[in-house]
Amino acid sequence: MRPDIEQLILTLRGGQGSHVPAMELGVHPKIKEHILGRPLSTVADEIAFSHMTGYDYVKLQPIADFNPGNVGMERDLVREYQDGTVTRTWASEGKGIIANLGDLERYRFPDASEFSYERFEGVRSLLPEGMGVIGQYGDIFTMTWEMMGFEEFSVALFENPELVQALNTRLGELVVSMFEHFAQDDAVDALWYSDDIAFAGGLLVSPDALREYFFPWLRRIGDLARESSKPLIYHSDGILYDVMEDIIGCGVNALHPIEPKAMEIAEVKQRYGDRLCLVGNVDVDLLSRGTPDQIKEVVRKNIEAVGYNGGYCVGSGNSIPEYVKMENYLAMLDATREFGGG
Repeated sequence: MRPDIEQLILTLRGGQGSHVPAMELGVHPKIKEHILGRPLSTVADEIAFSHMTGYDYVKLQPIADFNPGNVGMERDLVREYQDGTVTRTWASEGKGIIANLGDLERYRFPDASEFSYERFEGVRSLLPEGMGVIGQYGDIFTMTWEMMGFEEFSVALFENPELVQALNTRLGELVVSMFEHFAQDDAVDALWYSDDIAFAGGLLVSPDALREYFFPWLRRIGDLARESSKPLIYHSDGILYDVMEDIIGCGVNALHPIEPKAMEIAEVKQRYGDRLCLVGNVDVDLLSRGTPDQIKEVVRKNIEAVGYNGGYCVGSGNSIPEYVKMENYLAMLDATREFGGG
């Protein structure tokens, strides 16, 4: 398919384009390399993968490192390949690396001037005709609790809010500076902010805590998107009904990934489809253990249920990790073209 970023932008703003687009927050490098048939090492490789698989965009991040030593992170080997290993990294549930204001003062945060945007430089000259660029980053809320450890963070919300506020502000200003760059960069067509605030059973913290430490940042990013006339996509797993009005009020145009275990996509469409484009909803577990026919049926049903008047992009209910079956991932893309008018 010829990429068409304008049709994607129309869809992200809730309109009905010429086809139902495909979108993913992330595809594991090993999946990309398998499809490309070569190592993934340059922006040109990322563009080639997006073009081969039918995406209307290439998603790029600035180069930044908020925790160069992976301090406070747990690691576990989960899979081995002939050409290397894959590990999972996660934050400590207990105590993190910042427990008090002294720790915060001693921690070596990056400076906004250190962020590299070299991936965005000259990217327009590499794009196939019609393809666009999405600038993506996130995790102001997530990095706040990860650096403290979730248990310590939860206690500090009540016993040491000054520490939470100070760390949250430090991280928020840095990440917002990235979106200021995206908003001003003519190479960037849309903004994507990702930050999990929920899981399948509920919000990670109370709505009031999110309104204190999360939504002001999302609103600033939404303002940047609106002022630059670029659509804003927001990613969070989990059930979001209790704060959906907050999300919309921050200027979000499209919500990803409508996690199947958490929210029924038809209900989300019925309640908010006039104000939000919906992205995703194909269960990652099904992509990993199901069959191509099952995947195609889910895509067909989703397009019929929520894509009938636009405002829907097909994708996974999170991202495409390395353990997703290749044939199922390709079946999802094929079904998007078959049933989505591509």
